[in-house]
Amino acid sequence: MNRLPTQWRSVSSRESQVKTTPNSHQLGLTLVELLVAMVISLLITLAAIAALTVSRQGFTTVDAASQLRDNGRFAVDLIQRLGVQSGFKDASFGGQLPTTNTPDRAPNIMGFTNSLISPSNPLNAATARTTGSVGYGSDVLILRNQLVKLNSDPNSIEADGSMIDCMGNNGGSPSHPRGTAPATRDERMASILSVAISKGEPSLMCATVQSNGTISVPQPIIRGVENFQVLYGTEGVTANIAPPATYGRTAGAPAPTTSAAWAAWWAALDQTPDTYLRADQMTVPGDPVSTNANWRRVRSLRIGMILRGAPNSAQSSVAQTLYPFGPGQSSSTGTKGSAMSSADDPGTIFTAPADGRLRQVVTFTVHLRNSQSL
Repeated sequence: MNRLPTQWRSVSSRESQVKTTPNSHQLGLTLVELLVAMVISLLITLAAIAALTVSRQGFTTVDAASQLRDNGRFAVDLIQRLGVQSGFKDASFGGQLPTTNTPDRAPNIMGFTNSLISPSNPLNAATARTTGSVGYGSDVLILRNQLVKLNSDPNSIEADGSMIDCMGNNGGSPSHPRGTAPATRDERMASILSVAISKGEPSLMCATVQSNGTISVPQPIIRGVENFQVLYGTEGVTANIAPPATYGRTAGAPAPTTSAAWAAWWAALDQTPDTYLRADQMTVPGDPVSTNANWRRVRSLRIGMILRGAPNSAQSSVAQTLYPFGPGQSSSTGTKGSAMSSADDPGTIFTAPADGRLRQVVTFTVHLRNSQSL
């Protein structure tokens, strides 16, 4: 048998191995494969970024909504407490009739429509807001009440600390930490609520007037309140008209002067509001006595507010029409929000810009506990 030389057999064997070896030893990718992989990776990355962005925006919106709800609850609790305090008098003065020296004292509840408070005379004066200003349409609410004596000692000048103003203070001082008890029937403290700018943000502001006449600088109690509306539930009041001098539901001034008249007056009076009016509708032009008589017939408060969150706290940026007193429809027009809103009352129909802020409407009613007519 013929045999190949050894070196030839080796070359032939290597050629056979090369021909039969599969293509699995090829290294690297083609340019097309590399481009396809990069595109797929980019799409996956963009999808992950979009999902993360949506999730973060959702978390931001949830946090903003929670903060708005907390602010709304705080506002409701505070204003309700101040409302039920309004008109309160200490037991030592509650049964006294007005003296001849103060026949027409200022009412315990009053306010101003679409106004800013006067820094020097907040209980009696206000400045009309200008169109387009932040807080345009927002009202001013003034609530007065007495402090409570700590004990029945006629010489006591210490209060019991149960009454607070809109800042949560009880009128205390270093010498009387729980406040100074009223010395006369007409001695009261006042809380004044309004909207103003604080550190660049519209806020619900609180100013106080203590029983000694000390006026505090307004301080923010809730930030992000860009609209504050107040309607007054009245009994037997016609807008801008002096009340008739009769008793019962149409009662006004003058007040009864005999025990029998008082009994008849109380029997006919049910303390139920029949009409909701603006502050400017309570005024009788040129007749401050009748104006005060109208204010004393306030039986409840209807409060509407619009609270806004931080920039970009909403899921989308769209313009909105909001109704501080709710979207209820009146029986006459059937238009959304027409039950309590009016073109004559700026702010009761609020157009929110498309600024990406989350907003919440807070609406509630405070039924007054104390008679405002004494």
